[in-house]
Amino acid sequence: MSRLMTLAPARRFALLVAAIGAALLTGCHGAGPYGHSPKYVELDEETTAAAGARDYDPVMAERQPDEWRAGRIALFGVVQSRAAGPSGQALLKLGVRRVELRNLCANADDDDSCRVTVSDKDFGVVWALVSLHGEDDVGPHSVGMRSLVRVVAKIGQDVSPADGAPVVRATWYRHWPAGFYVTRASARDMRQ
Repeated sequence: MSRLMTLAPARRFALLVAAIGAALLTGCHGAGPYGHSPKYVELDEETTAAAGARDYDPVMAERQPDEWRAGRIALFGVVQSRAAGPSGQALLKLGVRRVELRNLCANADDDDSCRVTVSDKDFGVVWALVSLHGEDDVGPHSVGMRSLVRVVAKIGQDVSPADGAPVVRATWYRHWPAGFYVTRASARDMRQ
């Protein structure tokens, strides 16, 4: 007789429920805050925040500034610099990137090896005023050089005195510290 069968029925049932729960947790986990998934996965709050926002197009925003200022934009950018902004906000200079719909993965059988993937090259520059929170503001994984952020924002009237690039005011952001995302250049070492 197996050892499991010698246990009381209530104990066997509890072990069975625990085993099923563990299997479900390991088999059906989410992409987490850093998007460890073969495809880009928005957080629930990200989907809500970005609803109705248009993907930022620097050429069109320059050609039709009033139309682009009327709504909200969403963009991915790699932080080129961070400075103190007004009212405790951070002023981030961002090289705008395109996000890949499929992420690169080091191991096709392990979602945890996948990283959010963006284009190698910038296709524009914006300055973003962002109210950073918690570890994104201070700490070893805080927003800094080479971090990736996605911001949902409004384009303001201001332009940067340094380079004339637009200044946007973020209403929502998501952050990946340097090393927690990859660019298309990593395709030689990873798969899609």
